[in-house]
This record gives sequence, structure tokens and C-alpha cells, in this order.
Amino acid sequence: MRELHADTGYLLYRLGLRSGQLFNSCLQESGLRLRHYAVLRFLATCEGALQRELSARLGYDPSAIVGLVDDLEKAGFAERRPSPDDRRSRIVVLTDPGRAFLRDIDEAGLRVTNELLDPLDPAERETLHALLLRIVQDGPT
Repeated sequence: MRELHADTGYLLYRLGLRSGQLFNSCLQESGLRLRHYAVLRFLATCEGALQRELSARLGYDPSAIVGLVDDLEKAGFAERRPSPDDRRSRIVVLTDPGRAFLRDIDEAGLRVTNELLDPLDPAERETLHALLLRIVQDGPT
């Protein structure tokens, strides 16, 4: 294990797995998963998005987006509406129940983050966040 723990990429992978497991357990009651949350979180930042935009921005396969949006519609958290720019296209928008769900689950997400980052002091947490943000923003898409 020593060689694996010397590999930063592996450590990031392990942290991502643990984070996903903890967050998915918070979502379990709702029947949703972390990928659904990502779609909802993105929709909360805009007035709606085309499915192809969701696919491109979140890095999910277009066919996966269709299923995720279907699930979110069934839960009442998102809906497809006609696009004002193109009647043939539909935009996905967050519903009021979707916003309420996000508020609740964001609190659970904060608890997960705090659990994962418990070994770090506040300054280390800020540094880690800044470094990860820089990698995500400046790295390959």
C-alpha cells in the first residue's frame, strides 16, 4: 500500500470514492444519486438548460442525461419546458420542490464534507479547496 499512497492520483481517486459513498448514502432515501444532485446543482445556477448543455457542462454522456432528467421529473424536482429560442428544443428547469430538496441535501453534503476533511484545520481546508479549484478550472476538460 505504501506505493499506492505515494501516488497523488490514487489518493484523489480514493477520496472521491469515499465522498461519493457518503453522499450517496445521504441521498439514498430520495432514490437519487450523486449524478442527480450534480444536475440539480447546475440547474440551480441558471434559468434552465438544454439537455445537451447539461451533458457538456457536467461531462456526462447525453444518453445518461436523458435518464437522469427523467428520474428528476418523476421526483418532481425538474421539468422539461419548451425552449423560448427554439420550439423544437426543450429546456430543463429546476422546480420549487427541487430547490427545497437542494436546500435539505446541501446541509447533508456539508456534513459529509466536514467528516471527510475533519483531519484538516480551517487553513488547510481553504488551501485544499483553492488547489482543487485551480486544477479543475485550469486542467483539461
